[in-house]
Amino acid sequence: MKKILFFVFILVISSNAYSQNKYKVSLIGFYNLENLYDTVNNTMVDDEEFLPNSERRYNGRIYKDKLERLSNVISQMGTELNPDGLAILGVAEIENDTVLTDLIHMPLLKERNLKFVHYNSPDKRGVDVGMLYNPKYFKPLFSDHLFVKIPGGSKDSWATRDILYVKGLLDGDTINVYVNHWPSRSGGEERSMPARAAAARVAKLHIDSVMHSNPASKIVLMGDLNDDPISPSVAKVLGAKGNDKKVTAAELFNPWYDMYKRGIGTLAYQDAWGLFDQVIVSGNWLPKEQAGYFYQKAVIFNKDFLVQKTGKFRGYSKRTWDGMTYNYGYSDHFPVYLMMLKKAN
Repeated sequence: MKKILFFVFILVISSNAYSQNKYKVSLIGFYNLENLYDTVNNTMVDDEEFLPNSERRYNGRIYKDKLERLSNVISQMGTELNPDGLAILGVAEIENDTVLTDLIHMPLLKERNLKFVHYNSPDKRGVDVGMLYNPKYFKPLFSDHLFVKIPGGSKDSWATRDILYVKGLLDGDTINVYVNHWPSRSGGEERSMPARAAAARVAKLHIDSVMHSNPASKIVLMGDLNDDPISPSVAKVLGAKGNDKKVTAAELFNPWYDMYKRGIGTLAYQDAWGLFDQVIVSGNWLPKEQAGYFYQKAVIFNKDFLVQKTGKFRGYSKRTWDGMTYNYGYSDHFPVYLMMLKKAN
């Protein structure tokens, strides 16, 4: 009994030490917002599906409801670990900077004073990637967008979403963030595979150049990769490994590998879970004895209110649409995030 009480005492002491700010906590996440369009016709892209006169009847009421729902999700992510929530959130399937501006000014997010980085992509549907950040934790220093050319025959389009690159300071740590939304599997997984490999290659070449300039660089590659951790684009082209013990400082560690092997995912298709939404880090995040931030754990934010309770998609993530009918949902993807720790002075 004395041994048991002593063990409980140690656990309480450890928990109290953590709660007493022994470590700083920063959270880095990603969320596919599932077709976050505004209601204004953009003649430069194919957005007719999301207009008031479309079959979806996509009007201001639906747009506002979707913004409220997405802001509810984002406002809750990681708040049990850090009351301020996420320091960085990469996002996909956004039409433009207008929808990001509207999102960060929603009542549940407005007080956080979030900012964002965004570039227009050549995607024919007009969807881009972007990065929200809390200026209390992150300061951007430089940003760019990396063009991805799709190989002939693998997809119907010649281009896809650009990769967003942002270099900045995470509470003093210089980090390099890549936000991705790789080509989908429409047309078949095998046929479209070269397109995702091309996107992975663009990211990997840029990462290699950053690591060559500074081997101590900290890399974060995130996004809806439309591939799983074991897919060739991720495991071979990126070279992302699931075993942190076998990752060098210049290589990439994929913390979602074991979850995927256990059948845990971020989106479901034909009753099978995939784990397309990933946040991958370089080996420089792994040593826990360092002055800067280190990787602690990975989380799929799949709270009960995000799960569909009825219908053919029961048990899946509660998507925005059921066919052409508004489903009062959030996204067909669960969001994800990483918890990073740093010893407090």
